[in-house]
Amino acid sequence: MKVVKFGGSSLANGEQFKKVIQIVTSDPSRQVIITSAPGKRFAEDTKVTDLLIAYAEHFLDYEDTSAIQAVIFSRYQEIAQTFELPADQLVWLKKELRKLQEKTYPNAAYLLAAFKAHGEYFNARLLTLILNHLGVPARFVDPREIGLLVTSDPNNASVLPDTYENFEKFKYGSEKLILPGFFGVTAEGEIATFSRGGSDITGAIVARGLHAELYENFTDVDAIYAANPRLVKNPYAITKMTYREMRELSYAGFSVFHDEAIVPAIEGRVKINVKNTNHPDRPGTMIIPYQEFTPLTRVTGITSSKHFAALYLHKFLLNKGAGLTLKILNILYKHGISYEHMPSGIDDLTIIFDKSQLTAEKKQAVSRDIRAALRPDELSWIDDYALIMIVGEGMHNRIGIMKDIILAISDHNINIHMINQGASEISIMLGTKSADADRAVKYIYEAFF
Repeated sequence: MKVVKFGGSSLANGEQFKKVIQIVTSDPSRQVIITSAPGKRFAEDTKVTDLLIAYAEHFLDYEDTSAIQAVIFSRYQEIAQTFELPADQLVWLKKELRKLQEKTYPNAAYLLAAFKAHGEYFNARLLTLILNHLGVPARFVDPREIGLLVTSDPNNASVLPDTYENFEKFKYGSEKLILPGFFGVTAEGEIATFSRGGSDITGAIVARGLHAELYENFTDVDAIYAANPRLVKNPYAITKMTYREMRELSYAGFSVFHDEAIVPAIEGRVKINVKNTNHPDRPGTMIIPYQEFTPLTRVTGITSSKHFAALYLHKFLLNKGAGLTLKILNILYKHGISYEHMPSGIDDLTIIFDKSQLTAEKKQAVSRDIRAALRPDELSWIDDYALIMIVGEGMHNRIGIMKDIILAISDHNINIHMINQGASEISIMLGTKSADADRAVKYIYEAFF
């Protein structure tokens, strides 16, 4: 049995639905289908998820929501009309769309999560109706029914271990099972979503929980590439890579596959095949355990991300101060901030953060508390910070990799603020100015490919 997930671009309109149905029906083993919400139909279009966010904001601001409801409904209606689905089969959708604003939620965060999640929920139910209309036995499965339980973090939830026990009890026959991606249900019965792009996570959870032989993730590219095609012309297409390579690259900027989705697949040892909905016969990229992988190149992929900031701390004899790092971690914990990396020297420490969790007030408070607790000689924020990741199983025990990377960028006058290599020796991280990041990726790519 295979679990198949389709992204928003794959389910954006009726013509894309036709491709999805052809893919699903061409292989009987593709039994479990995970849907995203309809994505953009053209460059200037708006994703249904963003329309639902706008609907929630209109409601919270006490504005009229009838127009935005009509726009959202029309997206699903357009898909249904492609298959000549009787109009009365969409009456439920219009009612449930309106009822979203009539329900009671614990707070605004849960309200937003519930509104957002219905993009996937409506699409899963619609796909089920269309398949049955076409004579394909299909059954909609609500996350509540299958027991997909998540933490009580309304817009950044994580799966709970009880989920997999619930999946073991779930019974199904030969029909296609259609599940909405992106969300689960808390112990209190509230909808909570994964982080944006979280339908990948749902697919991986279901693949692990139902012991799938393969998790197929259909998107709008033929493969995962060694570098961003917007930065590098015709980049190398990766045919095979490991779980840990994908996780490193996804974390640092590869947007094809959600980095958190790798974890359930690893735990269940489920192989992942990233493929193109528009060219389903092409092999795509296989993601497999490293024990089954033989690297063909030294480097598998290069990527960059510019959503970081850093706090630089200098204090003489920093390395002699027992408990100084603990004091910093306690300060970060106090303000609800997690750090990404903390490279250090004998007198220096740099703490790298995801910018999304920082505000001017939090930065000021953290600086104040660190000054009071550590009395550093220097403390300063670096807002112009990017991370570049060079990843590859083929880097392990290979001499000269670092030299080639440094030469590739130093020849183009790009300054490196930080270098960090993990103990696994499959990734090297560089810190640079944001303005230099794209150029660095291009030059490093040229050095290895």
